[in-house]
Amino acid sequence: MARLLLIEDDLTIRTPLIRALRERGHAVAAASTAMAGLRDALEDRPDLVVLDLGLPDLDGRELLRMLRAVSSVPVIVATARDDEAEIVRVLDAGADDYVVKPFTAAQLDARARAVLRRGPSGVGARAPSLVVGGLRIDPRARQVTLDGVTVELTPREFDLLHHLAGRPGQVVTKRELLTEVWQIPYGGADKTVDVHLSWLRRKLGESAQQPRYLHTVRGVGVRLEAPGEQR
Repeated sequence: MARLLLIEDDLTIRTPLIRALRERGHAVAAASTAMAGLRDALEDRPDLVVLDLGLPDLDGRELLRMLRAVSSVPVIVATARDDEAEIVRVLDAGADDYVVKPFTAAQLDARARAVLRRGPSGVGARAPSLVVGGLRIDPRARQVTLDGVTVELTPREFDLLHHLAGRPGQVVTKRELLTEVWQIPYGGADKTVDVHLSWLRRKLGESAQQPRYLHTVRGVGVRLEAPGEQR
């Protein structure tokens, strides 16, 4: 049973969501303001925070930055803002995932379980390291190095890279990534994958226009290959 903290000021959203998540086996606490949510997150140490951006006392992005300064608790941002720039901003501020309103409790539950699975006993806890060119991915330590230099990745970025590294030279579709990495078999937004690939490329020192490891196959997916092995 996971302990979730829902920071949401809209009572018509908060009450049924609490009930639905509890029915799915989670222990759920709630706060209606940013400062109350910050206090509860620090005092109660939940397993995961679901954070609304439109809070009455402080913008949710600012609260996310405050949380990230003092805690590594996983955060799923819930927002009605669905433009790509906003999504990039919340991911850059430290969110582990996001859902766009309106969303169902089933969708949030699936995303929460996916985020929580990326703990010490989750993906790759007993798997060997993967090496692709100068990239070394250690799933046990959840560490990545590029040419011997540590690359700091978010949990989602690590899982995405690890999945691709397990299939070097193969084109992996966005649908597969959503299913296997995000654990959303019933659907999802390709934009989710695109944003994470963009940030992963930046951390690997490349871009979609000048790729080294991550190669987009237009209309199909993405392929991870070592430099010099491209087709």
